[in-house]
Amino acid sequence: MIMKSIQPRKQRKARYTAPLHMRQKYVHAPLSKALREELKKRSAQLRKGDTVKVMRGDHAGTEGLVEEVNLKRCTIKVAGVSNYRADGTEVPRTIHPSNVMIVKLELEDAKREKIFARRSE
Repeated sequence: MIMKSIQPRKQRKARYTAPLHMRQKYVHAPLSKALREELKKRSAQLRKGDTVKVMRGDHAGTEGLVEEVNLKRCTIKVAGVSNYRADGTEVPRTIHPSNVMIVKLELEDAKREKIFARRSE
């Protein structure tokens, strides 16, 4: 999405009122150093099934699979990252994509392989 204004309030409004197909661009995370060298890319789109490492917050250092990507709220849920409610039940904790690093990609999708193949040529 191309920003048409330099005013922060309008940029913020454009981001939060963007349609879902545009919000997909906001769900990127940096790649690990090994993946960076292999794929010749700095970041990649997060998808369900990717393995990520949490870099910030209470769960920093935890690795797990991405269980859900929520484009509406621009958050992800990672296996092994959860909070406990007052009654003792465990609930998954949502994390912003910028606070994780992709350790392993799920490359079963043909479209996704083409994206990285294009870059490496």
